[in-house]
Amino acid sequence: MSDTPTRVLIMGAAGRDFHNFNTVFRENPRFTVVAFTATQIPNIEGRVYPAELAGPLYPSGIPIYAERELERLIRDERIDEVVFSYSDVPHSTVMHQASRVLAAGADFKLLGPASTQLLSKKPVVSIGAVRTGAGKSQTTRAVAAALQAQGLRVAAVRHPMPYGNLVAQTAQRFGDYDDLDEYECTIEEREEYEPHIDKGIVVFAGVDYARVLTLAEAEADVVLWDGGNNDLPFFKSDLHIVVVDPHRPGHEALYHPGEANVRMADVIVINKVDTADREGVFAVRRALETLNPQASVIEAASPITVDDPAAVRGKRVLVIEDGPTLTHGEMAYGAGWMAARRFGAAEIVDPRPYAVGSIAETYKKYPTTGAVLPAMGYGDAQVQELEATIRATPADLVLVGTPIDLRRVLKLDRPAQRVRYDLQEIGHPTLAEVLAERLVTRKA
Repeated sequence: MSDTPTRVLIMGAAGRDFHNFNTVFRENPRFTVVAFTATQIPNIEGRVYPAELAGPLYPSGIPIYAERELERLIRDERIDEVVFSYSDVPHSTVMHQASRVLAAGADFKLLGPASTQLLSKKPVVSIGAVRTGAGKSQTTRAVAAALQAQGLRVAAVRHPMPYGNLVAQTAQRFGDYDDLDEYECTIEEREEYEPHIDKGIVVFAGVDYARVLTLAEAEADVVLWDGGNNDLPFFKSDLHIVVVDPHRPGHEALYHPGEANVRMADVIVINKVDTADREGVFAVRRALETLNPQASVIEAASPITVDDPAAVRGKRVLVIEDGPTLTHGEMAYGAGWMAARRFGAAEIVDPRPYAVGSIAETYKKYPTTGAVLPAMGYGDAQVQELEATIRATPADLVLVGTPIDLRRVLKLDRPAQRVRYDLQEIGHPTLAEVLAERLVTRKA
């Protein structure tokens, strides 16, 4: 065996890629990680994974390039191995990327849970999904409430979204809205953190999840892993709950690593059965019988409410939806669109002709997005372009279908109604019953 370290490139999107580096490569002299590539999220390339996080083997840090430079990097940097490290992509896309890598002369690799999951001193309940937008947020809230009802202190650990200063984001604690302001959280981060904070649950996130886990363990009886996209948990779980979406039947076996999540699940929640076609629900159930017949299956609805239904009726409505659900989740609509139809809007105004800047580019990049506005907010400039798009769209009312009240972070020039949705379990077992029966509490 050669003593020369294997030269590695990690393909990522500012999350799983950093975790894979931290757990597998950071302190391993048999490898030299030459570079990261970045995709999915705007403006995350061109940075450096800093030396403070990369460790003593990388005194200058590790550069991050756009994914389009993959072949050049393999050639110019003499890359031996490329590690694919991001989520919610079709299986075919994974293999197209593998083909690029193989043709350029490097090996292609995926890292699994056994190599990358951290072991907690506290019990861990993890929430995952087959696709972005399946309903993890309301499921996580329901699980947190069930654990709190058992008298347990819950710490939510959120999948990473380190789009800013990576050193400042190494390990973060969010206990109130002031913390969100202090860390200059993006709209995407606020959408995930605020609902927990509203329920009195402290949220932890960051870049180095060994440090994040240590912080969470100090304040919790149970650690709740709040997954992002359809990624796998970063922590070894005592109970893994996975959400599937009957609005997208078949996707449970078509996307990476969503299929792995389904196969690993202890509990599977078929969400949105109140709005999905029954054949979609039946198709998902049939697929689960093949993919994971041992899992407990729970059906659930996500009933939609607005503050004042009468304010919607007869109005021309601009619908704003959760950004990731529409982009790499590939949904054409969300809860806001369904609320507009349910509560009698005269028209759902198409914002696409009025989109400006990066919002217009988002529609081009994700053409499956329908006549709704994705709440993209990965920086101040994009927030301003989102506001400009809202101002330019000729509507009487804004329906906010995101998990948070965007009126706190956006300047809206017209009346708005917030759309809310929570998990409503149907029949038995319920999440509370499964948690009480199957969660094994380990002593610290």
